[in-house]
Amino acid sequence: MVRPAMKRLALASLLVLCQLVYAQPAEPGPPQRPRIGLVLSGGGARGLAHIGVLRVLEELRVPVDLIVGTSMGAVVGGAYASGRSVDELEALVKGANWNSILADRPARDRLSIRRREDDERLPSRIEFGFDLQHGAMLPSGAAANGQLEATLSSLLPALRAEEPLRKLPIPFRAVATDLLSGAMLDQADTPLFQALRASMAVPGVFAPLRVNGRPLVDGGLVRNLPVDLARQLGADVIIAVNVGTPLLEDREITSAVAVADQMLQILTEQNVQRSLRELRPQDIVIDPDLPGMGFMDFSRADEAMATGRRAALAAVSRLQALAAPAAQAALQAHRLAPPESAMQALPLAELTIEGTRRLNPEALRVELALKPGAPVGRAELNRVVEQLDGTGDLERIEMAIDDRDGRRSVGLKLTEADWAASKLRLGLELYSNFADANRYSLVGMHVADWLNSWGAELRSIARIGSTRGLNTEFYQPIGPGSRWFASAKLGYEAGSNDVFNQGQRSLRLSSSLTEAQLELGRRVAGLGDLRFGLGKLRAADEVILPAPPGGGTRSQFYDQQYFELHTDTLDSLAFPSRGQWLTARIEWLKPRREDRVINASLIGLSAFRLGEWAGQLYGEAAHAERGQTRSLGGYLRLSGTPDASLVGENMTLVRVVMARRIGEMPVGLGGAVRVGFSLETGAVGDGAGLKLSNLPRNGWKQAASGFLSVDTRFGPFFLALGATRGGETAAYLLLGPTW
Repeated sequence: MVRPAMKRLALASLLVLCQLVYAQPAEPGPPQRPRIGLVLSGGGARGLAHIGVLRVLEELRVPVDLIVGTSMGAVVGGAYASGRSVDELEALVKGANWNSILADRPARDRLSIRRREDDERLPSRIEFGFDLQHGAMLPSGAAANGQLEATLSSLLPALRAEEPLRKLPIPFRAVATDLLSGAMLDQADTPLFQALRASMAVPGVFAPLRVNGRPLVDGGLVRNLPVDLARQLGADVIIAVNVGTPLLEDREITSAVAVADQMLQILTEQNVQRSLRELRPQDIVIDPDLPGMGFMDFSRADEAMATGRRAALAAVSRLQALAAPAAQAALQAHRLAPPESAMQALPLAELTIEGTRRLNPEALRVELALKPGAPVGRAELNRVVEQLDGTGDLERIEMAIDDRDGRRSVGLKLTEADWAASKLRLGLELYSNFADANRYSLVGMHVADWLNSWGAELRSIARIGSTRGLNTEFYQPIGPGSRWFASAKLGYEAGSNDVFNQGQRSLRLSSSLTEAQLELGRRVAGLGDLRFGLGKLRAADEVILPAPPGGGTRSQFYDQQYFELHTDTLDSLAFPSRGQWLTARIEWLKPRREDRVINASLIGLSAFRLGEWAGQLYGEAAHAERGQTRSLGGYLRLSGTPDASLVGENMTLVRVVMARRIGEMPVGLGGAVRVGFSLETGAVGDGAGLKLSNLPRNGWKQAASGFLSVDTRFGPFFLALGATRGGETAAYLLLGPTW
């Protein structure tokens, strides 16, 4: 009985000794710094202020342990968390073409040739899908997805774009809203590119993004300043940057669009205020002051970044208290490493295309011209995306790349735009010289494409008003993706026009032209096409004024053969700053019971830029052995001279047009506001035979004009004043094409 008691006593003594040893005070260690979370709100263009805030945090050596963002805050935060430097972000923002990013389609020179031709026939952008089963169908967003996604691709390091958010060098979350349930999603397991695309899918502006079968939109609807999410990720101190768009004042709510905008801003502001109430005393709020800067005001990007910097410096004393140079340097080294390596070109192993219903994958594969074994790098992949986007048939283009054993497999998952299968475009054309030339037309164009597996297309244009007509073309590639094509055309046009004799109006005619044509052609990749055609024509006219006794109706039938070369690489039809446009045509006409005659024309335009000015040099020469060539007189055809008053068998016109952007229409309503001028010279003459010597040598006139122009959804609108040397002047109002 003694031994157990002694053991218990020894054990108790050992416990007391241990307590005495561990009760001694330990050496003081370095205090543990708080974990800092950066929360970046949404706000469209105002969100570019986040870049200025990031620069100040780097200058003050404030470590950022995690980032949470919404919409534009997610874009800036995600790019930074994935390894972009502040300098790179600034350069990318300054170099971005925001007008193209926010446009409702790709840049014009990236469209397919057929879609560029649509613009030439009707420049209006009032377009929607229409069929008898579904009625009218609108695109899922006012802005095109392709330009936004191309910009996001350039913003993100290539090696990080497909990484899930939770695997980025700095913990990062991008908030999105589930459009079906209204739930907030942090997208932790979503690839970076998709997460950013979903977070900034502003309803009505950009189409929702489907992730795992769920449509996701802008996270600002549920959490524009996601403070709670940063706290859940372990932030001890939060730096919250709030750039949300302020509510409109009473005087600014002047339309249904403004009311809808205010409703969205109210929802956003309410959840922002809830988030602000969740902040603790140690947290910091940075609130850049951006008065008058709208959600889409990307032209003020420099101002936004500078304002963000000033707002952060206003909190410099509190931010300095969080400085930890060693920790910040370690985080920066981890964020920026490993350095991004350029994607090397590898031989193509396989190209797969899935997701299509109307479009033929085999035809697309031929069009894309990616041959097995050919080297494929970043440039080739970017070209593929641009080429597919330019067809106008797709809502989304997803690309997967698999590199194995030194070869590259490329997979394309395409989402077709349902509304694009049968498109209807409406237009309005107006012209007035505030005197005796006043014309108007209502125009509708319908395009139905992919009518068969080879990519057949039917395009029809109807016109009523001063000019009436109906034209239709059935276009059939000769094989899947083939550059060779056949075309069948039917057309009827009618209207009235004045006939001049030595510059004086002599009579008015009512004219009509009916035509049927068959063509064989070949597309010139990315430029245009060559066509050879055969046709039958019937031309009729009737003298209206002065009315002749017994009527003055006459008609003539023609057999027609023609050859035409057409190229178009212009970035804009009305005010291009790059590219060329050319149409060369020679036509053989055989009237009944008469000798064959030859008509020829050459029209060309070359665009250029001089500083802030966009310029175009235009030239036109034409010869007609029977009748008259295109006349001169009217706006930009010797401005100031009466419309169509100069006629002859030969005609030459040269002009230079310069324009400068001075403002911008609201997004969705139009584009740029410009001022500009033109310098013009031209002449008409007579002479038999198709010879250069028969082009006009005498009687040249000089003219000039000044104008104000607005890019509208119906096309360019002009108010102009023109004068021809010698005293003739005229004012002009027109809406629609100018050449």
